[in-house]
Amino acid sequence: MKIPGLAIQLDASDLPWRETKQEGVAWLPLFLEGESGAAGGDATVLIQMAPGAGYPAHRHIGAEDVLVLAGGYRDELGEYRVGEHIRYPAGSSHAPVALGDPSQAVTSQNPACVLYAVAQGGVELL
Repeated sequence: MKIPGLAIQLDASDLPWRETKQEGVAWLPLFLEGESGAAGGDATVLIQMAPGAGYPAHRHIGAEDVLVLAGGYRDELGEYRVGEHIRYPAGSSHAPVALGDPSQAVTSQNPACVLYAVAQGGVELL
């Protein structure tokens, strides 16, 4: 769902991102319950994916809410851009990949994807 009138300006370059095992993907935990947001724990995080980078397929233990703060991504269910809210129901799975050209530098024309995500019960990698 596109949120009408939502204007987001974000400079994520100075945030204390934590690298992940996935090239081009970093995260910033805002709230973690349990084992780093793994299965059994709730998590509220910011996720940054460089253009063309993706997060591996995973299943949601509980519902996950995602708000696209910058750039966009695609998965098996569609394509989502800045200002859109997506709800993934418990038990759903997907493998998001950031929009953009991985062979080009990150710019305002080729932005990194930044997400605000709230995962209830965590996720399970597939």
